[in-house]
Amino acid sequence: MSLMFGDFCRRLAVLLVLLGVGGRAWDARAAFWVTGYYPGYEQQFNLPASDIDFGALTHIIHFSAIPNANGTLNTGDNYLTPANSTSLVTLAHAAGVKALVCVGGAGSENAFLSAVSNNLPVLINSLTNFVVARGYDGVDIDWEPCPTKDFLFYTNLVAGLRAALNNLGPAKLLTVAAGAYPPYGDPPTAEFKMYAAVQNQLDQINIMTYDLSGAYEGWVTWFNSPVFDGNYHFPGTSELVPSINVAMGNFLNNGVAPGKIAISMAFYGDIWTDGTGASASSITQPRQSWINVPTVTAVRYTDIMTGYYQSNLYQWDSNAQAAYLGITNTAATNNVFLSYDDPRACQAKVSFARNNGLGGVMIWELGQDHTAGAPDPLLQAVKQALATPGPSTLQKSGNDLAVAFKTIPLGSYAVQWSSNLTRGTWNTLRTTNISGPGGILQIKDVGVITNQSGRYYRIQTPP
Repeated sequence: MSLMFGDFCRRLAVLLVLLGVGGRAWDARAAFWVTGYYPGYEQQFNLPASDIDFGALTHIIHFSAIPNANGTLNTGDNYLTPANSTSLVTLAHAAGVKALVCVGGAGSENAFLSAVSNNLPVLINSLTNFVVARGYDGVDIDWEPCPTKDFLFYTNLVAGLRAALNNLGPAKLLTVAAGAYPPYGDPPTAEFKMYAAVQNQLDQINIMTYDLSGAYEGWVTWFNSPVFDGNYHFPGTSELVPSINVAMGNFLNNGVAPGKIAISMAFYGDIWTDGTGASASSITQPRQSWINVPTVTAVRYTDIMTGYYQSNLYQWDSNAQAAYLGITNTAATNNVFLSYDDPRACQAKVSFARNNGLGGVMIWELGQDHTAGAPDPLLQAVKQALATPGPSTLQKSGNDLAVAFKTIPLGSYAVQWSSNLTRGTWNTLRTTNISGPGGILQIKDVGVITNQSGRYYRIQTPP
């Protein structure tokens, strides 16, 4: 029995290494996308393409070209030089990563309206020629903001560009960056229904689930990119504070397929301070009201870690699934609430996307996590999440077998067994949801050595 069991354990261990998480999640790159934005200015001054860990990405978007009123493209101001394009595309393709060029960006609405309303054919021709000349795999549209009055122009651009890219070959991609919530004053569902109407022409709808808070009238301090709202409402109202969960639900409830959308992680944070010292307890925590209108300033992740982070200041909000620093200084004018995505938050977002059957995750932006000569901690956290649970181990414990594997925050796992691989029938031993930060999890199959002659195991993640 002991010899047979020893052989059985070795066979199982090999099987677990081969099967990994099973199904689609073992090869995460094949079905779950990780799209990272890569600004030309970062490439020029901070993050050369040679420093990117392409093994953490499936798609990279070169940011960005701006449409001119006559339909041509302005690329010089954003450092999309031929040399930068060649460097990025060559390295991305060598790693099996798709490289797209972005058109647009924050505040690009008027530029798009001028070009699309007057010179749409020229703009489409300019974009397709640019894709061919530079070797890109497609185009990403980042029309910001995009209120309802722009929808006809927007959908005309999507339809025309989709048709033109199809003429270049079936492999050319068309993706978009989408607002998490409608612009202020817009109808509550119009944006989501518009994306539902054009989704079949798009390969990815990457929801910009960041910048979800600000020092607005009637607001409180809140997170930049929280997964959940924690059922917290704005004071004196029935309106929930913004969250990724609600934003995602708005798209799904209005007809967008989950496999078409991604949620985002922000490689930067927001510093809140009132700057007046009106209250020594103000602006150090989420969900706080203020006396004087605070200042909110974006800060790169690298600058957070070098200029603000201390382990004793770190806090994790389990209701929102978000990290923050609460800094109380001797001078109350220097008090700080700093909301940001850390490695745990990034991995929680990978789990959240998997758990909800989404197409993937998006990153804004890769350079904000990079310091020359050092690892990129947020990107590495995403990479590790994609490889989790990965290879697993088996240990004998009396008459029980213990299956051990690595988990990540918010991960959902099913441990399954089969006594005959050829029949392909799998039984669930246990399902589990990770509420904490993740780590090594051990699941026991009680009495299996006494009761069973042999079993094979696998671990699956959703869907």
